[in-house]
Amino acid sequence: MNERIKRPDTKNALSIVNAAERELNYTLKLPVNEESAFNVIRNIYECFRMLGDARLVSKGINSQDHIEQIKELETIQVKTDRPIKLINALRRIRHNINYYGYIPSKAEAEDAISIAKACFSPILESIREEMK
Repeated sequence: MNERIKRPDTKNALSIVNAAERELNYTLKLPVNEESAFNVIRNIYECFRMLGDARLVSKGINSQDHIEQIKELETIQVKTDRPIKLINALRRIRHNINYYGYIPSKAEAEDAISIAKACFSPILESIREEMK
C-alpha cells in the first residue's frame, strides 16, 4: 500500500466527487462505437477511481495507488444492480489499453456503461452521505 496519512480534507474530497460526476455525465453522452470504446472505458474507470480517491482523502489518506482506490470502493456497503467488484475488471482493461495497446470492443464499452449505470450513483450518494 502506497499511502500517507494526512489531515482529512472533506472540501477537496467533495470537489473530486463533483468532478467525477461531471466527467461521467459527459462520458455517458459520447457515441459508443469501435473508435470511442477505449475513451469510454478509460473515462468510466477514471470516474470510479476518483470516487475511491475522494473517500480516501475524506479519511485523511493520500494514496497514489489505483488498486487501493478501487479496493476502497469495494468496502462501501451499498446496494447496486451489479457487483462493485466489476470495477476492478475495468481497471484491468484500462491498464491493458494504456500500457499494452489493447483495443477494446464496442461490447466492452457497453458493458462499462452498464457497470457505471448500475453502480456509480449508489456509490456516489453513499460517499456524499458519509461526508455530511
